[in-house]
Amino acid sequence: MAMSSPQQQTPLNARHRAAGARMIDFSGWDMPLHYGSQLREHAAVRSACGVFDVSHMGLVDVTGDDAEAYLRRLLANDVARLEDGQALYSCMLNADGGVLDDLIVYRLRQGRYRCVVNAANRDSDQDWMRQQLCGFNADLRLRDDLGLLAVQGPQAEGILAGLIESDLCDAIRSLAPFHCLERGAWLVGRTGYTGEDGFEVAVPAAQLAGLWQGLMDAGVAPCGLGARDSLRLEAGMHLYGQDMDAQTSPLVSRLGWTVAWQPTGRDFIGRQALATEREVGPDRNLYGLVLGERGMLRQGQQVTLTERDGSGSVTSGGYSPQLGCSIGLARLPLEPGEWVTVQSRDRQLPARVVRPPFVRQGRVLVSTGQGNADAETDQCFP
Repeated sequence: MAMSSPQQQTPLNARHRAAGARMIDFSGWDMPLHYGSQLREHAAVRSACGVFDVSHMGLVDVTGDDAEAYLRRLLANDVARLEDGQALYSCMLNADGGVLDDLIVYRLRQGRYRCVVNAANRDSDQDWMRQQLCGFNADLRLRDDLGLLAVQGPQAEGILAGLIESDLCDAIRSLAPFHCLERGAWLVGRTGYTGEDGFEVAVPAAQLAGLWQGLMDAGVAPCGLGARDSLRLEAGMHLYGQDMDAQTSPLVSRLGWTVAWQPTGRDFIGRQALATEREVGPDRNLYGLVLGERGMLRQGQQVTLTERDGSGSVTSGGYSPQLGCSIGLARLPLEPGEWVTVQSRDRQLPARVVRPPFVRQGRVLVSTGQGNADAETDQCFP
């Protein structure tokens, strides 16, 4: 009998278990789903502050004289736009324009960058990135010596500044979105995946537990993957492998804004395929759905247009605590109309078409339409 591969663990695994976390396998990692109530964790991030252990993400340093030129070839967005201490979000494409991964890249200084890639793609991303190094004087290094925490919520700034050395307090408070600061082996970026203000903090693995405990002592709520997913869905943020993948391009994933077409001479991987797709005109894109009655949107459900011919499918779905009903993302034909129907087992459920995001910084941005989903307990969540 073939033996299954052992799950990888972050440096905080024992602390998650001691805190009573429900642990699950996530892309080969033993990760906390929640610590008793996903709803409470979601609410903590929207109203106060929560912390996520995201050390399963891949931190890849790109260094060398050709680091910038290499990344300008590798990514659809253009790192030449960055000054020291700035970051950007980009897709990494294959030659056909499909999304191999979405990532954040920080410019630390000239010739030195850090990419944060998805946990599910750590190995495949590194293989692809190394294949593209030919001809460039640049090096890649996976920073397995570091851990990563996401401190998110309207109180994140004050709490994190209070835990950091006094000379960094003002720097953290003045840090603009998508900017970062580096002190020794620590990197603090004002970035996140929740639709709230917050920071992602990379520290040496040996110091991760101390930072985590300091946040616990400050009253920050520990949060798991469940709340991370419901928060990002409300914020209209994509999940790789569902809302985009190697078979879908940024142009049909509401990510066209991440493609830097200028200057025209920058030949990034996938550019020719994307240019052809743009010239022909994509026939579909991602839209938001708000369920019009009791039920739950889930990945893979078929969506039928009601105001014209056409169909699509739900790419991400779940319960929105802020809206009090089920919401989702779906890839649909362009101009799908205001209402569609979603096949949920043997039922046809009405859903209102909206433009994401649904919620940002605690503020609901879309109408719930008619009625709410019946989902007032954690039973809504996997």
